[in-house]
Amino acid sequence: MISPDPANYLRHELHAEGRDWVEKNCYIDIWIEVLHAHGLDPMAMLPFTVAVDFEGDQWTFFKPPHVDLWNLYGIDVQEMTVWRSLLEHAVLHTAAGRLVSTEADAFFLPDTQGTDYRTQHTKTTIVIVDVDVERRRLGYFHNAGYFELGGDDFAALFRLGVPPDPTYMPFFAELIRTDRMERTPAGELRRRSAAMLAHHVRRMPAENPVATFAARFAADLPHLQEEGLARYHAYAFATVRQVGAACELASLYLRWLAPSGRKELLDAALAYERVSSAMKALILKGARAVNSKRPGDFTPLFEPASADWARAAELLRAGVGQAARDGASSP
Repeated sequence: MISPDPANYLRHELHAEGRDWVEKNCYIDIWIEVLHAHGLDPMAMLPFTVAVDFEGDQWTFFKPPHVDLWNLYGIDVQEMTVWRSLLEHAVLHTAAGRLVSTEADAFFLPDTQGTDYRTQHTKTTIVIVDVDVERRRLGYFHNAGYFELGGDDFAALFRLGVPPDPTYMPFFAELIRTDRMERTPAGELRRRSAAMLAHHVRRMPAENPVATFAARFAADLPHLQEEGLARYHAYAFATVRQVGAACELASLYLRWLAPSGRKELLDAALAYERVSSAMKALILKGARAVNSKRPGDFTPLFEPASADWARAAELLRAGVGQAARDGASSP
C-alpha cells in the first residue's frame, strides 16, 4: 500500500511546470500520478491519446482504457456499487490495500485554492489513498499531485452530519486493485505499448477534427463574446485544452516510444507538439477576443494546426505497423 507524503511528493515529469498543459483533465492526471507513485512508467499508457476527436461541442474527454491498464501494469479497475456511504466503502477498501477513484466536489478540495475551493461547485475526480475517520483526514491524488484535507472539508466531502436524503444521488466511483500489479521490464513495456498504439491508430478520426473544430470555433466565438469570460473558460476547457493536452501527451509518448530516433514517430511527435503549442496560443487569444468583444482572425493558428494533425495521422497510419512489429526496441 502506497503512503505518499503530501508535503514532499514529487510529481511526474508529465506534470512539470514547463509543459504546455501542466494539468490535462482530472482523470488522466490522477492516473499519471497513481502509476508514478507505484514506481510504474505512465508513458506506456498514452497511445490512446492519438484517437481523440472533436465531438461537435467538445473534444474527447480522454481517459486511459481500463483494459490497457490491465495489460500494461496488471492493475484492475472496476465500477463500484455505492450502496452505502462512500466513506464506509473507502475505509473498507483502503484498509485492504486498494484505492478508490471517485467523482468529488472541488468546492471542498483545498488543492483547488484560487479556482474552485470554497468558490464554486465543480465535479472532478480524485483517488482516495488514506482515510482516517477519527482524525477526519484524507490523503488523495488530484490533478498534478498528492494532497491532504481534513476537518470541515472532510465532513462536507463525505456528507457527515447531513440528514439522510432519499433524493441524493451518490457520485460515481471505481475500485482500483493493485494486488496483481506487474513491474514489467522497460523493453517489454515498450513492446506492449507499441502494440496498443497500432490499435488506437485504427481508432483515429477519418476526417481531420482540427479543421472541423476551426469552423465550429469561428461560429461559436460571437456567442461566447456575448456570454462572457466565464462561459468561454468552460468552453475552452472542454475544447481547446482537451485537444492541446492530448496532442502534447501524444508527442511526449511518441518520443518515449521511438527506438533510436525512429524518424516517422519523431516527425509525428513534432507535428503533435506544434498542435499543442497552437492550442496554447489559441486559448489565450480566444480569451482576449471574448474579453474585448472584437472580431479576430484565428486562421493563422488553425491552418497550420490542421495540417500538422493531418501529417501526424499520415505518419502514424503509415508507420505504426512497423513500430508494433519492431516493438520499440529496448533502451
